[in-house]
Amino acid sequence: MFDIQEELKKLPQKPGVYMMHDAKDTIIYIGKAISLRNRVRQYFRASHNEGLKKEQMVKQIERFEYIITDSELEALILECNLIKEHRPKYNTMLRDDKTYPYIRVTLGEDFPRVLFSRQMKKDKSKYFGPYTSAGAVKETIELIQKIYFLRTCNQPLPKNIGKERPCLNYHIHQCSAPCQGYVTKEEYHLRINQAIEFLNGNYQTVIKELEEKMQIASKEMHFEKAIEYRELIKAVKQVTQKQKITSSDGEDKDIIAMASDEEDAVVQVFFIRDGKLIGRDHFHISIGNEDTRGQVLAIFLKQFYSGTPFIPKELMLQEEIEEAEVIEKWLSQKRGQKVSIYVPKKGTKEKLVELASQNALMVLSQDKEKMKREEGRTIGALKEISKLLNLEELKRVEAYDISNISGFETVGSMVVYEKGKPKRSDYRKFKLHTVTGPDDYASMCEVLTRRFSHGIKEQEELKEKQLENDYGSFTRFPDLIMMDGGKGQVNIALKVLEELHLNIPVCGMVKDDNHRTRGLYYQNQEIFIDRHSEGFQLITRIQDEAHRFAIEYHRSLRSKGQVHSILDDIPGIGATRRKALMKNFLSLDAIQKADIETLAKVPSMNEQAAKSVYKFFHRQ
Repeated sequence: MFDIQEELKKLPQKPGVYMMHDAKDTIIYIGKAISLRNRVRQYFRASHNEGLKKEQMVKQIERFEYIITDSELEALILECNLIKEHRPKYNTMLRDDKTYPYIRVTLGEDFPRVLFSRQMKKDKSKYFGPYTSAGAVKETIELIQKIYFLRTCNQPLPKNIGKERPCLNYHIHQCSAPCQGYVTKEEYHLRINQAIEFLNGNYQTVIKELEEKMQIASKEMHFEKAIEYRELIKAVKQVTQKQKITSSDGEDKDIIAMASDEEDAVVQVFFIRDGKLIGRDHFHISIGNEDTRGQVLAIFLKQFYSGTPFIPKELMLQEEIEEAEVIEKWLSQKRGQKVSIYVPKKGTKEKLVELASQNALMVLSQDKEKMKREEGRTIGALKEISKLLNLEELKRVEAYDISNISGFETVGSMVVYEKGKPKRSDYRKFKLHTVTGPDDYASMCEVLTRRFSHGIKEQEELKEKQLENDYGSFTRFPDLIMMDGGKGQVNIALKVLEELHLNIPVCGMVKDDNHRTRGLYYQNQEIFIDRHSEGFQLITRIQDEAHRFAIEYHRSLRSKGQVHSILDDIPGIGATRRKALMKNFLSLDAIQKADIETLAKVPSMNEQAAKSVYKFFHRQ
């Protein structure tokens, strides 16, 4: 058994990282220290006060572990990596997990391409960025291809030159077809160099060339071509207008400021590359009352720059931060060059920081209102439903639906909502195995039995492996099951749960004669819901989503030519006879009830085929 007081005595007076575990052995907090002995022991002193958040965390600590490092810098790097991996509950965390796009020119290829990339790798390619808008990057790449006729395919050239016909891009004049040898390697590289100049911000040369081509086309009365050049000039100018000069030193820097209230903070970042403001972005952070602005900014720097491959030369901050020196060393090590962190006190730079601060305050104010509205639509709506059904806590809801065409290729859908929002990673599709004909009750029974039997099995396997905090695809059970129907569907679900010895509330989403949701069926009574309430709107969204997901799956099977009725499994029944049977009987149930004589009268059928069908449906 872990004795905290005894383990505190063994702590070394060295730099390192410590990890706090709760009773389930989940890591709930990660921190770094110049001296592990001094820092970790502070948490367990009665006189020590780091605010309510840390106080709650300390109460949950069952054990701690630590990793010794050679320096505070190593501890900082390790702390960043571990926080990113484990995302502990009590660490102040960035709520945004963004990656920024780059434009990649594949100079390692004989015929380079200009591509969209989310990563900057150490290869022979040249990278431009990072940019804040993926849409703007894609527009720029498309524009470059139109101007310089560069290839977009991934064919290995020159190895494959002439092996295939030129693609559509060649025919619409957006590629010079190096795959056909229509352009030499030297000519192609000249175009690539011009594209690189364009990406470096040399737009005037491009505009001048396009204007000359437009004038020539106009004089030669090639008006459609002249219009194309005019549109290209317009597109280039739109790109140039997005670049606003902020300084004349042509350096890379990030300007960082924040605004906060009791629970949330917004950090605003202006990205300056080559002296130009290429974009801005904001990030939300959940904070506690005890977190100072300097602490929040320091946490942001560590988490943000541990996840981005590009580090600028300068970081201009709103105010002084803790650990500035060690963070500077860490960033310099990542960049491979000196990185400076400083707080401008006057002039243009100070005004830029103030502008970032004002933007952060505006975003915080706007997003608070947006978050309140969103909370009403999601968590607030769940609270309304739980109150109606007299349930204590309602976080996870699962809804089910069945889709078929006259009983053929019956499928089931399971959609999941957590905290009032769809959790699509947990959606599941079911292709029915045991049900023939349009029997929704039997179909739902199979779907629910398979879902929860699988879940019980996963839970037992994880328990055997002592992986209580891991989750399989079906491991987590809902707080409420919502059926697309009334009493009949609810009773089917309750029967399945009873057989599996599970106690989960089940309600039905009841529709009126016009197929519109009118209320909930729960514990043998129909509950009226105000149609204008957020709870009612959420129920409607869940019901529509379950129906959409089932229909979409069914449609995908049909579109792929995979609709395989049970008739296909009968010896001697091919596509022609299957269609004839369906045309005459309209449903599997009718085919199943028909005798041999009736079956034999169907066009394209004979007595032998009729006997085969009858025997298939009446086997013991």
